Amino acid sequence: MPGALENLRIAFIGGGVMGEAIMRGLLGRELVAPGQIVVSDPVAARCAYLRESLGVATTDSNADAVANADLVVFAVKPQVLEKVLHGLSGRVRPEALVLSIVAGARIAQYAAALATPAIVRVMPNTPGQVGQGASLWTATPATSEAQREQARALVSALGVQVYSDKEDDVDMATALSGSGPAYVFLFIEALTDAGVQMGLARDVAATLALQTVLGSAAYAREVGEHPAILRNRVTSPGGTTAAALFELEKGGLRALVAQAVIAAYHKARELGDMS
Repeated sequence: MPGALENLRIAFIGGGVMGEAIMRGLLGRELVAPGQIVVSDPVAARCAYLRESLGVATTDSNADAVANADLVVFAVKPQVLEKVLHGLSGRVRPEALVLSIVAGARIAQYAAALATPAIVRVMPNTPGQVGQGASLWTATPATSEAQREQARALVSALGVQVYSDKEDDVDMATALSGSGPAYVFLFIEALTDAGVQMGLARDVAATLALQTVLGSAAYAREVGEHPAILRNRVTSPGGTTAAALFELEKGGLRALVAQAVIAAYHKARELGDMS
């Protein structure tokens, strides 16, 4: 993977938060040089910011951005994608790799609009902005091994990456890890509110809740054991943790989480059918 992106000309269509996160990850890990990147964005102030903070080239023309690109990254809002693709019909080099982080946009949509065979679809999540993201990606059969290495290197700039040969898994990842940070934030919020309800100062409760979630995730990753084993280790018979877990199970926490994630998956499929 090191060197996979060396000398590659990379065009970003959209210079928003996630596009910037990828660029910062690539530049921060020295996987590419600023001169390899050109970003197209319709907002002049955004272009100026990216030029000044990252040293990349910018333009307000999507066609100019992709003209000589070896890798084209689509990072626009889903609602403008169809218009963007229409404007780029016949503009992307046939041998270029197309990579999309646009939620709900299926590979077939890019293939029909651009007539490029090598297409990668990625579902990242917002922790990628700090290099702690979780991304699942897939690629068309026509994507070469070298291009897959390029995609892997780029996605790794956001954090952990997982490959799947089934596009439907991207919609599942949208529901699980793409929307997942919102579930975690809600839990942190609820944990904090419980602390306040008991009498802790809000800043104290918030600090304890956030670090508990952060530390627990880091510990689980470090030891690599099943979460049930780790949970049992902190659950003494007849103790405080056992009492709390009994209430969570009685309230149907597991079933509710499953229902929520499955609902998000169905919505992701629905959005894909509309694109």
